[in-house]
Amino acid sequence: MNFLKKLFNIPVKEDKEIQKQDVKLSLDDLFVHNFVEKGGKFLYSVKKQEVVDNLQRVISENNWKEIYLLDKSLAVLFKKNSVKFLNNYSVDTPVFASCEHLIADNGDVLFSSNQLGSIKLRDYPENFIVYATTSQLVKDTGQGLTGIKTNCTKSLPTNISAIKNYTVNKSDDNFLNYGNSNSKNLYLLLLEDL
Repeated sequence: MNFLKKLFNIPVKEDKEIQKQDVKLSLDDLFVHNFVEKGGKFLYSVKKQEVVDNLQRVISENNWKEIYLLDKSLAVLFKKNSVKFLNNYSVDTPVFASCEHLIADNGDVLFSSNQLGSIKLRDYPENFIVYATTSQLVKDTGQGLTGIKTNCTKSLPTNISAIKNYTVNKSDDNFLNYGNSNSKNLYLLLLEDL
């Protein structure tokens, strides 16, 4: 009977029911799915040495000789003399930073003045490498903002923004987006810490 249904292209009721079922992904799977769907490049690591190796691969793949560190404590992730650290950035200099949270329901990466200082995200170069841990994953933006408030009880950071698109589109003709793009060519180095 199924053969005849397939032959005459008669829809099978069971197939439609299966397609309608919601799939519940874990927080990390949901983030990775949404992040990659938006064009982000994702490198997962179980050990810190794997983060170092993945970082070296990203730098080699792009032939980067210089990096602008937003967080000086991240310098320990670089192999000795593998790249020159700059105190200022230029248009072509990739940026290496940490972040506040990874937002699972839309695949965004959330930053604040703790990482960016007073400079707007859109003013940074288009190439970004972000180091994060799985403990920074939150369900939605509301939980991310609550996390910032909880972690920074003495002084709340300002300049809270997110990278929402991971493919840089220089030919965006939408006048509503003019000068307001947080699109970045983003590599995420994610370390399992849970």
